Amino acid sequence: MKELYTKIVTKIANTTFVRTAIEEQADLSAFKEKPSLTIITGVTLIIISSLLGWPALAVAGFLAVKLDEPLIAVIGGPLVYGLSYLLFLLGMYFSGAKYSLIFSRWIVRVIMEKLLTWADLPQP
Repeated sequence: MKELYTKIVTKIANTTFVRTAIEEQADLSAFKEKPSLTIITGVTLIIISSLLGWPALAVAGFLAVKLDEPLIAVIGGPLVYGLSYLLFLLGMYFSGAKYSLIFSRWIVRVIMEKLLTWADLPQP
């Protein structure tokens, strides 16, 4: 069982992404920098998307029942939710890629260092 664990950890540790994350000691220091306008725009779009999505669906459902017009919920609900989802995706496009990569490199480095230690393997 230990041989299989060692083989799997070694194979993962030898990937370029993991090797560079460990060699460069990937950390979260980029989160200390002042965010750019693009990042602020992206986060703002994500917040707007969150505030718009489910509450708008609830309002569409309420209006459909109150006005006895089911098409408000049937057509309006998916349209509003679709708009909310598009805003979320746009926000992730603006802000998510940079910080997701930074966080991913850091978490991979931390986890792989622990796995390599448990497997008694040298770090790449």
